[in-house]
Amino acid sequence: MFVSGFTFIRNAIKFDFPIVEAITSVLPLCDEFVVAVGKSDDDTLELIRQIDPQKVRIIETEWDESLREGGEVYAAETNKALKAISPQADWAFYIQGDEVLPEKYLPNVRAAMDLWQNDPTVDGLLFDYVHFYASYDYVGDSPVWYRHEIRIIKNDSRIYSYRDAQGFRKGNNQKLRVKPVKAEMYHYGWVKDPRIMQDKQRAVHKYWGSYANEAQKADVAAFDYHTAIDSLARFTATHPQVMQARIDRKNWQFTHDISQKNLSLKYRLKIWIEKLTGWNVGEYKNYRLV
Repeated sequence: MFVSGFTFIRNAIKFDFPIVEAITSVLPLCDEFVVAVGKSDDDTLELIRQIDPQKVRIIETEWDESLREGGEVYAAETNKALKAISPQADWAFYIQGDEVLPEKYLPNVRAAMDLWQNDPTVDGLLFDYVHFYASYDYVGDSPVWYRHEIRIIKNDSRIYSYRDAQGFRKGNNQKLRVKPVKAEMYHYGWVKDPRIMQDKQRAVHKYWGSYANEAQKADVAAFDYHTAIDSLARFTATHPQVMQARIDRKNWQFTHDISQKNLSLKYRLKIWIEKLTGWNVGEYKNYRLV
């Protein structure tokens, strides 16, 4: 079995993406790893070059600045990396620059790839998600956070990155047929120094059409995490080993009373129904479980 990893990145240092940790976390499962490195305002290219020259292969890209609706530029960059993987790959492992796979899940992921490698009815593998917010000590636990995403796909030329690169589709807009993996992906995209987060928000939102104006009007030096909280829970498990040095360098403070909730009526009803029946009403599923 041959596994190719792939991702895209730009301005990783400027916006403090844990891209090194992201790639390193899945390298034990990959025979090669392709990174589409966009033309950056910092030393992102050199940063990626230092990860693992034996496994990591870089393609230098330039982002299409005309793609400014719905984050479609991210899908375009993802597809550049996907198209560059080895033809001999059986699986392609996608990870974004702010995601990390805890090492405890490596055996489960390997076993799932082995199990479904030769099954033509399976297009990909589905991961659970843990979303950290504002600090490494808190996670978002309201329905606003997505719970599952496809992160491993078959090496099939008909599969492409969908919309804002959060998931994948096949052929004529078909959802992928997937099997769940007993593994959680840790998402750290909302954990940054508030000043860097504000800069990142301004930069990122220009690729989201109508959202751009709102972000650019925010003439403040630091992002206020408290204004966007509906519900948080304390994180009581263990972070991946590759994240420990980054966590030790954390240089801002954030605390929150988790008993304070600001959930809409719709979300309160969703949570109540799920507790009662196990059904997550209205959950977005960009996949088909098989």
